[in-house]
Amino acid sequence: MALIKLGKDPESPSGGSPTIYLHDVKDNYLVQGWKVEDAERLRQMDIPGHESVVEIPRRMVQFFLEMEQSTKDTDPEVKKDDEDPNV
Repeated sequence: MALIKLGKDPESPSGGSPTIYLHDVKDNYLVQGWKVEDAERLRQMDIPGHESVVEIPRRMVQFFLEMEQSTKDTDPEVKKDDEDPNV
């Protein structure tokens, strides 16, 4: 098992959090961010007791998208010749 660091917040002054990781065996993302403790926002979500919520800047979505694109580029099932030019 290895965690693959996909990216850190480029605007983080200390270079610390938030950070996005990929668990290579489970094929799941792990997200390091700021704990959401604001009761008003938490009431708007249905969070089970065994889960928690972290917040990350919107700009960090790029790290998820880069991983998705990387997977598409290396997926043997997806061939450039088979792509629909009208999509």
